[in-house]
Parts: sequence; C-alpha cells; structure tokens
Amino acid sequence: MNTYDTDVVVIGAGPVGLTLANLLGARGQAATVLEARHELIDYPRGVGLDDESIRTLVTAGLWEKVRPFTVPHHVVRLVNGRGQVLATNDPQTQEFGHPRKHGFIQPLVDRELATGLSRFPKTALHYGHRVVDIKDHGDRVVVGAEQLDPDGGASRTVSFAARYVVGCEGGGSFTRKWMGVGFEGRSPSTRWVVIDVENDPVGTPSVYLGADPRRPYVSIGLPQGVRRWEFMLRDDEPTELVDDPAFMHSLLARHVPDPAALNIINQRTFTHHGRVATDFRKGRVFIAGDAAHLMPVWLGQGWNSGIRDATNLAWKLTAVLRGEADESLLDTYTAERRKHASDMIDVNMAAGTVMKMGHVGGRLRDVSAAALNLVPKWKSYFTELRFKPMPRYATGVVVDQVTLTPGRADAGFKRGRLAPFTDSAGGTSPVGLQFIQPRVSTADAADTLLDEVIGDWWTLATWGTDPTAHLSAADLDLVRRHRIKLVSFMPEPQRAWAEKRHADSPAPVTVVGDLTGALKDWFDLRACGLVVLRPDRFVAAASLAAQAPRALAAVATAASLTREGDRG
Repeated sequence: MNTYDTDVVVIGAGPVGLTLANLLGARGQAATVLEARHELIDYPRGVGLDDESIRTLVTAGLWEKVRPFTVPHHVVRLVNGRGQVLATNDPQTQEFGHPRKHGFIQPLVDRELATGLSRFPKTALHYGHRVVDIKDHGDRVVVGAEQLDPDGGASRTVSFAARYVVGCEGGGSFTRKWMGVGFEGRSPSTRWVVIDVENDPVGTPSVYLGADPRRPYVSIGLPQGVRRWEFMLRDDEPTELVDDPAFMHSLLARHVPDPAALNIINQRTFTHHGRVATDFRKGRVFIAGDAAHLMPVWLGQGWNSGIRDATNLAWKLTAVLRGEADESLLDTYTAERRKHASDMIDVNMAAGTVMKMGHVGGRLRDVSAAALNLVPKWKSYFTELRFKPMPRYATGVVVDQVTLTPGRADAGFKRGRLAPFTDSAGGTSPVGLQFIQPRVSTADAADTLLDEVIGDWWTLATWGTDPTAHLSAADLDLVRRHRIKLVSFMPEPQRAWAEKRHADSPAPVTVVGDLTGALKDWFDLRACGLVVLRPDRFVAAASLAAQAPRALAAVATAASLTREGDRG
C-alpha cells in the first residue's frame, strides 16, 4: 500500500497555485505548495478581476478578505490619439452575482490567498523549495525539490510523494517542460514598460486604452490610490532606455504636469505572449495558469484564465481523491479548458492589433468605430463585453440536452430540431455554460446569493416542481452517495407552500425562492424544467423535469461517477 505525504503537490505559489490549494483545502483534501522564492512576488502584475473569479474566491472562503483590495465595476474606454472614445466596455449586468469587472492589486490579493492556507490542517506552503525532479510511478508521483538558502544556494534535496502534481509555476514552467508537450503560439517582439505610482496624480477611475499611433499606452486607476501606466517601446528603442529618468519623464509628460514629482513604486518591462500548451495533463501530472497558457494583457484575462483552470481542476481532483469518480474524469480537464484558453488568447491578440495600429490603419479604425457606434447592436457588443468568449464546455462533463449523450453538448441545439429544448431567445443551449447567480431566499436565509444556498458540490434543481417526483429509489441512492443537493426553485410567494409540501419528500429538498424573477426567466427562455449543476456551477445537463432519471444517469456517466460497490 502506498503512503503519501500529501494528496496534491502544487508547484508555484502564484495566484493559480494558491487558489487551487485553497479550493482543495476547503473541500478537505491535503495540498502542499512548493515555491522557489523565499516570499511572494511583491510587484504588481494582474489588475483585472472578473465576476467568475469572484465566484471562485467565494467558494474558497476568501472573497471578504480579498474584497478590500478591489475596485468594483471597472469601465474600460478605448481612445485614439486625440482622446476620442472609440468604444466603451461598461457591462451593467450581474449574471453571476457580482459586477462583471473589478480592478485589483495582485500582490495584496496573493497575500490573502497564501494566508488562507493556514485555515486548513492538511495544507502547507513551503518557500525556498525549487522543484528539480518529477517521477510519475503510475500510482503516485514523487517530486524532488532543492531547499534553497536565502542567498539562492541549495542546502539539500527533499522529496514529496503525492497522488497528483499540478505545475503552476509560470511561463517557464519546469513541469510543462518535463511533460514534453508543445507550447504553441507566438511571442510578438513588442515590448512595454509598466509604471505604477502612488498618490494617483490623475485621479480618474477606471481604464483608458490609448490607441495612439504616436505611442500606444494604457492608464488605469487602481485601489489604494495607485495609478498604472503602460507604454509601448518602439523597435529602435533599447530596453535599457527605461533606466533613463529623462526618457521615463518624456513618456509621462503627456499625462501629468510634473513627472519628476511622481512617487514610482514599480517599474518593469515585459513582452506580450500568446501561447497554449498542446496538453494540460500527462499521467498524474497537470499544468495550470501561465504554465499552460500565456496571453497578452489587453483584456485582463491572464489572471482570470488561470483561476478558471484552478476552479475546473480542483473539483475533479477532489472527486477522484474522495473515490467518488474514476480517474478518467481528469481526462476532461484539457478538453474543457484548452479551447477556451486558446479562444481568449486569440481575442487578446486581436485587441493588441487594434491598439498598435499606425497612422493610416488608425484612421481607418477610427472611422469604422464611429460608424459601429451608430448601430445599437454593435455598440452593445463592446459595451456589454459580448466580444469576450465565455467559457462553454462543448465536450467533457456535459450532456446533450436533446439526446442526453454523455460527453457532448454541441449537437442537437439548432432551432426546430426539438422545440422544447430550443432557447426561445435564439441562443445556444445552456448546457456547458455557467449557471446564473441571482439573489434568493430560503427558510434559513433571506435575500442571499444563490451559491450560499446550493453549496459547492453537485446540484439537481427543478423549476416549480418537486425534484424527487420522477426519481426512482436507485436514482435517490445515487443522489445520496454523491451528495447531490436537490433544489426546488419557486416564485417567492409560493415558497412557504412548497416547503410544507416537500417536508414529506423521499429525500431532503431545499426550496429556493426566486426574489427577482431571474430564475423564472432563465428556465422560461431555455424551455427546460430541470438542470444538473456541476460543483463549478456549470450546467452539466438541462431537460424536461420528467427526464430527470435519464439526465442524472447521463451526467453520472460523463463525470465517471462511481457506482455502488466501486469505492474501496
């Protein structure tokens, strides 16, 4: 019998590795984080935080700790060299319970993620441990790490035995190189210099993307009075030029009256990358975050894409570690995350092209933008962030809502194929998309967000009916063994009636009152009466209420859930 030092070794104490370890710890799993540095990176990097990531931070129990270091509802304006606004990104909706975009200061957030690990008796963070070896023995993985002295010298090598390893150590990932997978894409030669100052001399909130042919720039208002500028360096300007105060002052002179008076707290030069690994898994070893994909900064998605990886992988590792799912569940990680990461890279690269246009291309861009702003549909395409590809899992732990075919959610959704399952708004099926999070009420909680009610594991929910009505004794046994929460969504005026009715249900049912009508609208537009939600709140299946047994069985197959007698 194998012995393990931990369930999962996480390599790298960046935001992705720390989030993954927190999610594992919150679900009772053991995780050990190995970080080569002797402290967290203290210079600002990411500045954009999405509502999807906030949902993950809530699951990890860290949002209230992180929230003080954020600015909600960050508006982004694309302006040309004359200061004319070409497009505004100002989404007003809160489908997932929070404003769509936040500004944040990454070092302060990372610190809370690291501190959060101390809440769990089976998680640990080891600084000064540089991983130099990985051996996958088929039934366990042994990681060798050099313990580094403060001066960087190695004192001795230690090893950790784990059931799984996840490399989250950035673009130069040792883990990815050990896996031997490709890292496809390109790294444009364009360099940018980042400048962060305190006591913001501008004072305007939100974000300006300056598509100025003379020199593209970015200006961002951040929490705690920090202002960030980013300026593109020309090909004939050596990187060493940023060490010249006169040059730096010339960059800032068009934005502030006295550049020499600024208190610069951070200055770095970087190059944009657009790359994605050909596979995110090899045996018992995985990669996530920048180790798996690198993307330009234009839409602030590098940090958030990594958090999506951690969210996706954490619940799957937990299910396998608990013996609730077969290891084949882990095969769905690459299938679900790689395509979306690649799509996000493409959009970011396109945004960079728009930013860097020269004088001729810039004039054509400005004329086109002015024309598009006259058409409400196209204007809202930018305003409401519709150009950003939302994660939609077409393969993996998803079930076609027409045929209920395990592992697919991209067939059978065209209008007229089967009318009851067609989105009446003309959109795609909800299967594979993240479920909404409106404010709701229950017998124990008044006016709260939905995730606080349904928890962080499986959910089977119906609209207006008893979710147990069509489930057999065997179905209910599957529900019990996999801790699937049964939920009945009701109009708030009917909640008290439903609570009395469900008191005699063959399994516990949580009645949720729809305070705002958002849940009613969601089911109405999608012409379904039942959803099965994954632990990451993505829709695994949607069907008529009477198809509950077929939907449940198909999801169990797609998720490789263990049957009675399978667990040791």
